[in-house]
Amino acid sequence: MKKKSKTKNFSKEKKLKALVLFSGGLDSRLCAKILEEQEFEVHLCFVKLPFGGGCCNNFPCIINFSQTSGFQLHIIDATKGKLFNEYLELTKKPKHGVGASANPCKDCKIFIFKQGKKLAKKIDSQVIVTGEVLAQRPMSQMKSALMFNDERAGLKNKILRPLSAKLLPETIYEKKRIIDRKKLFEIHGRQRTKQIQLAKKYKIKHPDSGGGCLLCEKEYGRKLKFLFNYKEEILFEEILLLNKARMFKGKGLIFIGRNESENLFIEEISKKIKWNFFKREDIPGPTIVFDKKEDLNLIGNLWEAYSKGNLKERKNFEKFRV
Repeated sequence: MKKKSKTKNFSKEKKLKALVLFSGGLDSRLCAKILEEQEFEVHLCFVKLPFGGGCCNNFPCIINFSQTSGFQLHIIDATKGKLFNEYLELTKKPKHGVGASANPCKDCKIFIFKQGKKLAKKIDSQVIVTGEVLAQRPMSQMKSALMFNDERAGLKNKILRPLSAKLLPETIYEKKRIIDRKKLFEIHGRQRTKQIQLAKKYKIKHPDSGGGCLLCEKEYGRKLKFLFNYKEEILFEEILLLNKARMFKGKGLIFIGRNESENLFIEEISKKIKWNFFKREDIPGPTIVFDKKEDLNLIGNLWEAYSKGNLKERKNFEKFRV
C-alpha cells in the first residue's frame, strides 16, 4: 500500500494569507488580484514614506481599491516617530548607494521589506508579495538587486514577484506548492502591455504611472542635502517646504510662496513648527516663512522683489537662492 504524499497541493482546506507590499500602482494591484485568484486571503501593506515613492500617494484611491476588492489595508506611517528618524538616517547615509539624485533605492526597498516582514509575522501571513517587475527600473529592479535586497532584509527566497516569477528563482512558496508557479508571469522591462491586458481581465481601474519619489528629482535632492547640512534634527514638516516654495539661505532658511495655494500651505506649516512668517494684508504678495528673525531686513527686500514682476530686481537675490 502506497503512503500518501505529504506535499501540499494548490487546493487549500482554509485560506492562507498573502501580504502584498502595496505601492498603490497597477503592478501591486495586479499582484493582489493574482493572489486572490489563487485563493489567498489578501492583505495590503502600504508604507507611507516621507518623500513619496509609491505609484499612488492618493489615500482615498488606495482605500477605495482595498474596500471594493475586499482586501484588508495596513498603513505603516514612516513620516513620524521612530520610523521617520530611521528612514531619514538611511537617506542621509545610505549603505548601498544612490541613483541619479539622492534616491537610496536599495536601502529604501530593504526598509520596506523589513516593515513587511514584521507585519507578516504579526498577522500570520504565509506569503509576502511585491509588484516589482524584473528590469523595470535600472537601479533597484535588476535581478542581482532584487536578490540582494531580499537577502539583506532577511527574506531570501521569501519575496514572491508574481509578474516576473518565471524569470526568477523559485521562492519557498512555490517549492512548497502553496503557490502555483504555472499561473504566474514572465514580464520583463518597462513595457506595460501585459499589465494593461491583465488590468482589463481583472477589471482594475488604476492610476497613471506618474508621480513617485521626490528623491529622484535632482533639484529636490540638492535642496534636501542642503537641509541635512544646515541642521541635524529635521522635522517632517520642514521637508514638506522643499517642494512647495522657493528656498533661500540668509542667516537661516527662508521659503517664499509662488502662488496663493503655496502661500496658504507654507503659512500653515510655519504655525505647526513655530517658524516665523511674513505677509501683508493690504498689498498682494507672497507669504514668506523663515526660522531666524535676524533675516527680517533681507525678508523685507525679498518681499519687495517677489511681489513685483521685476525679474531684474530678483536677480539681485540669486546669491541667496538654494
